[in-house]
Amino acid sequence: MLKISIVKVESPSCLWGCLTGSQREDSTEQHNKLLAEMNLFYQDVTADPHKLKPSTIEEGEVCVVYWSVKKLWCRAVVDTVITEPPCKVCCLLVDHGERLVVSLNQIRLVAEKFLQLPFLVRRFHLARVQPLTLRVFICEEKAEFIPSTQWDTAATLYLHRLLQASTQTEAVLLESESESTSIELYLTVGTVMICVNDDLVAKSFAYYSSQSVDVTKRNAVEPFSHTSASILTESLPTMSYKQTTPTETPPVMSSGHAAVESESAESGSGEAEETQRTEEKQACSRLLEWLNPGPLHTEPDSADETIVCDDPRKSGILVHSALPLAPCSSLDDAPITQELRQVLRRNSALSPAERYSWPAVARGCNTVVISHTADQPLSYLAPLLTHILLNSISCSVKSSTGPVAVLLCPGWEKAQLVCDLLEEYKVAQILNPIIVLLGVGKEEAKNVRISKSCLLLVTTPYSLVRLLSCYCFLFLRLYHLVLDEADQLFSLAPDQMETILQHFQKVTSQEESASCPQQIVVVAKQWVSRMEALLANHMPYPHIVMTVPNEAALYGNVQQIILMALESSKMSVLLGALDLTPEVGQKTLIVANSAQEVDDVYKAVSNKSAFCLRTHEGLTQQLDFVIQQWRKDISPGTHVVLVTTSDCLDCLGIRDATCVIHFSFPTSPKQFGRRLFCMTETFRNLSERVSCQGPVESGPPHGKSVLLISERNARHVVGVLRYLGRSTARLPPELVSFAQGIHVAREAQKTNKPLCSYLKSFGVCRDSSLCPDRHTFISQLDQSPLPASGVIEVVPLYIKAASVFYGRIIRKDDVFDSLVSEMASYYDQKKPTAKEMLEGGLYAVHEGDAFHRVKILSLPDRRDHLFYSVLVHFIDAGMEEMVKSHQILHLPEQFHSLPGQAVEIIVCQVKPADAEINWHPKATRTISQKIRGLQHRARAVLSLGNTVFVDPMVRVSQVPGLKTVINEHNVQSEILKTGLGVSNPEHVDFLRALCQGGRSNSSKVATDGCGRSGDGPEFSIKGEEEELAKSFRTAEVRLTAPHELRPRKSLIPESPEPRLHLKAEPDVQNTREINVTDVCSVTASLKPSQNGEDPITSCQVIESTNGTSNGNATRSFHPQVRWYQTSNAVFATVKLTNPEKQRCDFYPDRVVYRGSVKGRSYRADLDLQSNIAADHCFLEMKSNEPVLKLVKQKQGNWEKLVRNKNVFVSYDMEHFEDDEDRALGGQCFLEDTGDDNWYTNSESNSDSD
Repeated sequence: MLKISIVKVESPSCLWGCLTGSQREDSTEQHNKLLAEMNLFYQDVTADPHKLKPSTIEEGEVCVVYWSVKKLWCRAVVDTVITEPPCKVCCLLVDHGERLVVSLNQIRLVAEKFLQLPFLVRRFHLARVQPLTLRVFICEEKAEFIPSTQWDTAATLYLHRLLQASTQTEAVLLESESESTSIELYLTVGTVMICVNDDLVAKSFAYYSSQSVDVTKRNAVEPFSHTSASILTESLPTMSYKQTTPTETPPVMSSGHAAVESESAESGSGEAEETQRTEEKQACSRLLEWLNPGPLHTEPDSADETIVCDDPRKSGILVHSALPLAPCSSLDDAPITQELRQVLRRNSALSPAERYSWPAVARGCNTVVISHTADQPLSYLAPLLTHILLNSISCSVKSSTGPVAVLLCPGWEKAQLVCDLLEEYKVAQILNPIIVLLGVGKEEAKNVRISKSCLLLVTTPYSLVRLLSCYCFLFLRLYHLVLDEADQLFSLAPDQMETILQHFQKVTSQEESASCPQQIVVVAKQWVSRMEALLANHMPYPHIVMTVPNEAALYGNVQQIILMALESSKMSVLLGALDLTPEVGQKTLIVANSAQEVDDVYKAVSNKSAFCLRTHEGLTQQLDFVIQQWRKDISPGTHVVLVTTSDCLDCLGIRDATCVIHFSFPTSPKQFGRRLFCMTETFRNLSERVSCQGPVESGPPHGKSVLLISERNARHVVGVLRYLGRSTARLPPELVSFAQGIHVAREAQKTNKPLCSYLKSFGVCRDSSLCPDRHTFISQLDQSPLPASGVIEVVPLYIKAASVFYGRIIRKDDVFDSLVSEMASYYDQKKPTAKEMLEGGLYAVHEGDAFHRVKILSLPDRRDHLFYSVLVHFIDAGMEEMVKSHQILHLPEQFHSLPGQAVEIIVCQVKPADAEINWHPKATRTISQKIRGLQHRARAVLSLGNTVFVDPMVRVSQVPGLKTVINEHNVQSEILKTGLGVSNPEHVDFLRALCQGGRSNSSKVATDGCGRSGDGPEFSIKGEEEELAKSFRTAEVRLTAPHELRPRKSLIPESPEPRLHLKAEPDVQNTREINVTDVCSVTASLKPSQNGEDPITSCQVIESTNGTSNGNATRSFHPQVRWYQTSNAVFATVKLTNPEKQRCDFYPDRVVYRGSVKGRSYRADLDLQSNIAADHCFLEMKSNEPVLKLVKQKQGNWEKLVRNKNVFVSYDMEHFEDDEDRALGGQCFLEDTGDDNWYTNSESNSDSD
């Protein structure tokens, strides 16, 4: 038997399907390619449609028609031509099994190349069976089955239900006729295999064609008076197959027709009675619903299975809303327009976040959604567009122009994705959405023209702020503000977001805007602290939906407490942390991972005279008692403790715990979130906040989470600190230093990974904690034969990004040109194709007028394909492309000797503007058009592996007849001219610091921290545990006192601590913090240079003595300092946000600044270039950052701020003069280029020199 897929069922004599065996997989793939090529061909707007339209249409003709439902051009056969006007044609789609009626303008001639493959769908019919129908004789009160020429609808519906219930479909091919193939169809339902041909006969839907009509008359039914209930009121057969035992015979496989008949006669009356009772019950329910419109649950137990749960907390979803809104259960009852519903049919079912947030968004409520799917615009676009189309447009102020809604995205890539979705939603004709992405150019915003009909604007925070600076009156009817990936928006552009929110508040607070209330939709993956101020100041009565329990705990302001203890002393630490005499009633949940741990903890806590409960997998009979005791109201001073396992925790349904103690470490972040979600009722509710002048009543105490960390949890330390770093928890210094050691050790183990491309391109990684590539310098891997200094000639051939190219370095003894000429002459005579292609082999490819050497990277599974593509690497140009197999030529051995000439060329000191991760295609395209294939002169500043870093890189041309060259363009200048890039002066300094740290630690980093580079993962894990246990023993473990577990009186979070590993930030401050931490972890063992020649390593980490009584040494970090000057003063900005404990000492030739951010100390000791008037200098705060004003003793310009070079001190380019040559620091090959920007050759004797 062959496997078959039934596509459509018209009747048992007309089944459309295709064979699905392994031998047909290639055919299906070929048909998919054919369908794609055919749609590209017929949707070509440049083609003349009149040439493709047929002049006449005949029945049986093969053509191509447009299927409007799928929006596809498909092959079809004409069945019927309807000549009556308007003329239409009935067609059969031969690859889909569907019948369509289309107009003449939707028919095209089929090209010959689209008829090479056979039709995909075939027509089948069941063999040896003919239809039966039931004839009822009313006068004689009897009924009988008689042969018929057409199948009953019940037979077709029964076959359709069989196919739906089956798990496997097989067939035996018998005879093949001109239009159809007869088959015996076998379906597997559960564990039963059914022959559909025999089953239709057994169910009296058909008879065997070999039987006589007299045989079928034996199925005549008894007198009508006895069988009216079982025949006339019998419902269609229902699919309720049950798994049968081996000794039982499946009912559908009975060979005796009489047995089937008797069985159906016995059950007929029972089915009719059951059907009648069901109908009466449904009628009563409808009557009660009509009399009482309120919610009615006739069967409470079954209602939970079909209706969305009223309490979202049972599903692990937190919903805080000032106005209760019922969630939508499916796409059918979603509050969106019918047009959008049809578009969304192609997507999957609604996610939990969409079900609970769409009603609020569609009603115009302020909404906050925290979900794993928040990066998908589909999660909010449909209800937002519905509200704008049905409400905002009609009530908007007609006297004003401009967009009604603004959608902010964190970058240009996301903004482009949103615009593509808006095009798919077909709202462009009404909303006219546009995307605006502006560069840093001053005149760029002024040149933007926004149409008056534009109602929806998609942009980024930086671009919108530039628009507001020029066209603030264009946004006077702004009612909807959408923050897509709001966590990224606030971290990448905090100042811009504050400006935008202030403008939005001014616009929506006007009296003329009262008819259309404001709406802010916040969608994010993570909860950030800035969202609290957003809710309090700009989002009254919000609707908050959180489907990530971990983020819900951060939103709920759960107090996170970390206790470090050895595994052998965890019990004593636990007992010391319990507060058995609380001021208010507490319910503490202690979670363990095994039943034995539960019993041990229960005994220990019970011995402390505490009211303790326990439950685990072995005590399931006590669950009801435990739940009953837990749910009782407790009085002040009472402390109830419940010890359980993680598996039992979900069964308890606890949501009112005040403290969760993780005695055993959670095995996954999901399990950690489920534990924290047990304190949902103690979470703060920001939707209940209203603006009022009176005192706010204090709510219930917020929950506490106590995490016990032992040496066995070493592998989870980094992940835990990454999460806790976003909270207000105090992180033990020993744990932080240990995590840094783990980070260094794991980086050292990435010997098989390439150096991070972002680190090479911009000096920092976008997120080193999650990036899989290597971020440390390893001399064995990164040693480079390329020049690391001096002037070189390069030819960029492949432009990967605006500042990253692949090309060749021109050398004096270059033999590549001779190789090219030899290959051209060789292939000019003959072009031998490659007989056998192997991965890693060298071959040749002919493109344009040249022949290129390529290396095959991967070969597809060609099977029987005649044409296929191969992924190759052009070893002399650097790019990777898919090449047709017939283009690959044999490469003789004589052309293998020369190694690949392609090298990676990175232009330094530039990076994307507006904190973008990748270069905008416009910048890449502009640079590619200007430099590709042209020889440039560059100065090499560093080389790593096959990468050379250049600064600058210019195009130089020779003046005919003279020894003078002209500088045509500078690549860095061209990138900055696009407005999509900014200066990155610390780029080379970061890379050099990385290399110096790697060389110094090359012999130590392999065994530093907790892992060993040459050992397996098991040994590394053991080493981590031993190292963490050692730190616990040697350092004083600072256990939290019992009173620290009491509810906090202050709900104001402290200033956030700088994260250990951050994404690339828009300003240099955050970028520097990334590098400081990474470099500190790599170069912690370096000692400061004695002669001061290496200030890079000596100023990164400063060991100072803390002022506390214990006298322990604390680690201080050097902050980023950006300075600019006037004629009489210097202004130095210390890039720290809201620092504490600030102190600044001014001396005539020196300035010392000290400050701290969340317990982390920062110190900047600056030896100034010139003297200052110390008495007139002062410290002030601007934009939440400290600014030092240094008054000069003598007026004039300073060439630099400090005497010795300091990578943490840079000039503030925002205050630099608008001179491109000075912005590039006068980078040139000779000191004087002249007024006309000419390079002068000292050997020239011409008069023009």
